[in-house]
Amino acid sequence: MVKWEYMKKLLLSILSVCILSAAAQARTVDVTAAYTGASHFTKADAGATVALSLNTLAGIQARYVNDDVFKDPIYSVYLPIHMDFDYLKFNFTPFYYFKNKSDDARYQDASAFGLNSRLIITMQDDEVNDLYTHAFIGASFARQKGTLTLEGADSNQYYSEAAYTLGLHKDFYRAFGFELIGTVFQYPNGITGVKSFCGIMDQQDLASTQTLDIVRELPKYAVGTRLTRMWADDGSSIYLSYRFGEYHTTDSQHSFVVGNSFIVGNLVSADMAYNHVRSVHNKDKRDIFYIRLGMSF
Repeated sequence: MVKWEYMKKLLLSILSVCILSAAAQARTVDVTAAYTGASHFTKADAGATVALSLNTLAGIQARYVNDDVFKDPIYSVYLPIHMDFDYLKFNFTPFYYFKNKSDDARYQDASAFGLNSRLIITMQDDEVNDLYTHAFIGASFARQKGTLTLEGADSNQYYSEAAYTLGLHKDFYRAFGFELIGTVFQYPNGITGVKSFCGIMDQQDLASTQTLDIVRELPKYAVGTRLTRMWADDGSSIYLSYRFGEYHTTDSQHSFVVGNSFIVGNLVSADMAYNHVRSVHNKDKRDIFYIRLGMSF
C-alpha cells in the first residue's frame, strides 16, 4: 500500500511536469505510456519529457513490474536528461528501485540505485546524400541490495556492478539503418565463486541488451545488431534485432526482436514489438510482447 502511494506521487509528478511546462510555454512536452507482457511478468511504464531549452531535455519516468518471482510489485523511478550540442550528445539517467519484500527470505530488503550515461558522437552528417553515422560510448554503475549466494552460503548484502558499452549506428538515405553494439559488465565486489544474486534491478537499466525481457542474472557481456527499414516521410519503420549474451549465473541466451513503429496522428506515435528469447540449449524459451504510445504537444 505504501509503495502504491509512492507510485501515485510519481504519476502526479509526471502530470505536474506537463502542466507546468505548458504554463511556462515550454517548446515541447513528450508523454509516453508502454506495456510489456509475458507469461512470467507484466510491466507498465509512464513518463514525460520536457524541452527546457534549445539543447536540453529533462523528464521523469515511473515503472511498475508484476513478476512471478516476487509477491509484491516492483516500483522504480527514472530521471532522464538529454543534452544536444550538435556533434556531441549526452544522456544521463539516474534511477532508483524502491525497497521490496517477498515471502521468499532470499529476497528480503531488495533495492537498487544507479546511473546510466551515454555519449553520442556524430561522425558523419551528410545531408546532401542523406548519410549519417553516429558512435556511442556508455558507462553505467549500479548498487543493489539483495541476496548473494557464494559457494553455498547466502548473505543479504549490497553488490555493485558497472557496464561499459560501445556501439555504431549508421543511416543510409533516410531509408535503411544499421546498428552494432557491445557491452561488457564489471563487478567491483568480485564475481569469482558467485552462484547467484537475487536482486530486483533489470540489467537493462545499465545498458540496452536488445531484449524486451527483464534481465536479473549477472551478465558477462552482450553483443547485438539491429537492422531498420525506414519510411522517413511517413514517420514509420520496421526493425529486426539480434542479441547474444553470456552470463555468470545462467546459460547463455539468444534474443530476436521484430517491431514496427509508426505515426498514428499529428501528435501520436506508436511502437509494437515481439521478442523471442531462448537459451543456447533450448532449455528455456520466452515470448514477450510490447506496445508503446507517445504524444507530443
